[in-house]
Amino acid sequence: MTIEPHVTAQSVAGVPATVQLSGVTRQYRRGRKTVDILRGIDLAIPAGSFVAIMGPSGAGKSTLLNCMSGIDLPTSGTVRVGTTVLTELTETERTLFRRDRLGFVFQSCNLLDGLTVQQNIELPVRVAGRPVDHAWLGHLCERMGIIELLPHRPQTLSGGQQQRVAIARALISRPELVVGDEPTGALDSATATRILRLLATVADDMGQTVVFVTHDPRAASFAHNVLFMADGQLVDQLTAPSAETVATRMARLGEDI
Repeated sequence: MTIEPHVTAQSVAGVPATVQLSGVTRQYRRGRKTVDILRGIDLAIPAGSFVAIMGPSGAGKSTLLNCMSGIDLPTSGTVRVGTTVLTELTETERTLFRRDRLGFVFQSCNLLDGLTVQQNIELPVRVAGRPVDHAWLGHLCERMGIIELLPHRPQTLSGGQQQRVAIARALISRPELVVGDEPTGALDSATATRILRLLATVADDMGQTVVFVTHDPRAASFAHNVLFMADGQLVDQLTAPSAETVATRMARLGEDI
């Protein structure tokens, strides 16, 4: 499955793929039984895409995200992010790749209470032993609306503020790919809307590739494209989705399986 490039401020003709999966399978052993979680996934996601992944429980959504980000290795097939083939890296090399070139935004923000907001955002760069680009830090914090929060501790912030800090932290290393697993799952509707609009802006205005898993049709409607999974396979996609079209497709997916 190839996703068509989304027209953004950063888009040009022939946009290269940020993520490419070819023939990706993932199997697990349960006792004497082999369970197929992913079944021959072929996927190309262009740079600057904002993509949601949906499907019923057990469809393989999180496993796909984990293989895409190098957290897990497929049983067979190849995974490429940018020019790097993750499936050819050692575990240590994949760990360093995730640290230096990927950003993560999850339902739990995982901010460190012992650090200030600014220190939390800077942490990935400092752990990598690189200097902080303060101009880029300032730009991110301005876009996220958190400049006034920099000296504060995470425990003093609201859930939405913490998630905006987590997005800035995910972007501080200028990653090739940002992935999220239910990034708005713990937020109220109004706060989730603001976070999803921020993520869309990250793709549209900054050319960042963002892929996230969600169970919520409304959350998925903010994406440029929605990929649908069932039984370990990609079975459909929607472009320029609405909450209604996503919900309708999910309902039909339930009938199909």
